[in-house]
Amino acid sequence: MISALTEEFVRENEQADAPVEVRKARMSDIPALLDLINGYASRGIMLPRTEFEISESIRDFSVALAEGELVGCGALHFYSPMVGEIRSLAVREDAKTHGVGRLLVETLVNESEEFSLACVFAFTYVVDFFRKVGFDEVERGALPLKVWKDCVRCPKFQSCDEVAVMRVLRQDKWLDSTPKYGYSIPTEEGVEQILLPIIREQ
Repeated sequence: MISALTEEFVRENEQADAPVEVRKARMSDIPALLDLINGYASRGIMLPRTEFEISESIRDFSVALAEGELVGCGALHFYSPMVGEIRSLAVREDAKTHGVGRLLVETLVNESEEFSLACVFAFTYVVDFFRKVGFDEVERGALPLKVWKDCVRCPKFQSCDEVAVMRVLRQDKWLDSTPKYGYSIPTEEGVEQILLPIIREQ
């Protein structure tokens, strides 16, 4: 639920809008980030975040600004040198249908490529939106690191209805590392192995 992107976040229209700037978040953005994320958390759409949690992960966040005001946010969270997650996506109510969600996702994908990640994944209710930006639906049960790190905090943990989607960014690196039943990231002894999902056949 911490990364859920619902349809209300990504509806678009064809009207011309004021320019939207996307940049990395700053510490001064924290109050606006808390207001945006916890506003949705109060409605059960996202997990609540504290000032400490946002401060600790501020470098993960990018923010969308329109006329100098924060209208959206999203974060790229790293799980390994090869895998990242797009999470904490939210768009301010009055900025919906203006393409802010798409712009944030594209920005975070570009950032993933800059860090040479092999793939990036997300959890969402709007699979069609992610398909339009190059993601494929995958088996979410094969993401144990995500489940134990974040999902145990979610009230829907036992009845999750989100869908996992993934975009392969470095095909060569991905194919070289993908065995028949999924992709395993080597880990140190005693550390839980990260098993990535197999893309579902359409």
